[in-house]
Amino acid sequence: MQGVQFLIDDEGERKAILIDLSVHGELWEDFYDLALAEARKDEPRESLEEVRRKILGS
Repeated sequence: MQGVQFLIDDEGERKAILIDLSVHGELWEDFYDLALAEARKDEPRESLEEVRRKILGS
């Protein structure tokens, strides 16, 4: 695939990937969003009503 390179270890296993952002910038943004959502999945959530109260100060 053009714009994608794999870093291979001594055993020939893929260990990392190098993505050319000028070719696949949108793909990187999607990947980053998914990784961020996964990292935050166990954080406490607030309801829409709680957020409205905080913003509006009531």
